[in-house]
Amino acid sequence: MSADGPISHRFDSRDPQRIRDYLAGAYGTRGLRISSGDRDYHLRHRRVQAGRFQADRLAQSTDLRVAVEEISSLVVCESATSRVSRSCDGEQGEYVPGDIFVAAPPGRRCRLRWQPGEVVLLQLDTHLFTQVARPDVRRRLAAIHFTALEPASPALAEHWRATAHYVRLAVLGNSEASREPLVIGAAARTLAAAALAVFPNTALTEPTAQDRRDAVVPTVRRAIAFMEEHAEQDISPADVAAAAAVSIRALQLAFRRHLDSTPMAQLRRIRLERAHHELRQADPRRETVSRIASRWGFPSHSRFAAHYRAVFGVPPSRTLHT
Repeated sequence: MSADGPISHRFDSRDPQRIRDYLAGAYGTRGLRISSGDRDYHLRHRRVQAGRFQADRLAQSTDLRVAVEEISSLVVCESATSRVSRSCDGEQGEYVPGDIFVAAPPGRRCRLRWQPGEVVLLQLDTHLFTQVARPDVRRRLAAIHFTALEPASPALAEHWRATAHYVRLAVLGNSEASREPLVIGAAARTLAAAALAVFPNTALTEPTAQDRRDAVVPTVRRAIAFMEEHAEQDISPADVAAAAAVSIRALQLAFRRHLDSTPMAQLRRIRLERAHHELRQADPRRETVSRIASRWGFPSHSRFAAHYRAVFGVPPSRTLHT
């Protein structure tokens, strides 16, 4: 990611050879076969690269068949208007518009048949999963593996859809917010946590006895002290847990047990207070509410305003102009 924010790439072609070469570079595809009856094949691709994740949108006009080589990222796909078939290690999948599925799991090859239409993809760097998984899981597993390529339930599919939509619209669609490292880092971890929650995987375990013993008030105090000191940095739940010398699950249990909250909700409150202080000190001729909110990790102006008013009783614009 550049200093100016995510990097966008666009590709638009009707040349089959250019399309073959482009997809091979973008996804490691091979053996691309275009329907022989389509003399006017057209593919459009847009990619937004944002640190450890990227958002793609592809539309094409034929019955496309392609093999995907082993890749290192997790590729989650939502069919917008196309029908897609996938074969991966003998597991078959048939998807219609609106379906969510893992198109290419890390380290595994697959074959796809993509009929005319549009699909949207999110690719996640697998290192993200270690930032949101429990430390004991990281010690036990050399890598986190996804054991199924479809959401565990329709409700979880909707959770992924809503999370992906939020990241695309409120984060990547906001040019001011998307330049802020706090926003992009949080978005990447949000997607990783959603993927672990939605798709069955080897990291899903219950809290241990040690987690329950560690879910005590001193854990909360150590965690909050770390958040207070590092609120302006892009810190993850794993960072907070490590600072508190407990697992992520113990950290979550401690906050739920003693504050009826979550670690990330507490971090958001700390950053909200920092934004409040900055709004009080800012010159309204030089600063805006959106710019200050983005600096403190709030990409959505409406959500920031709602959180702010709930805590401080006035809209942030009034604080800035007082």
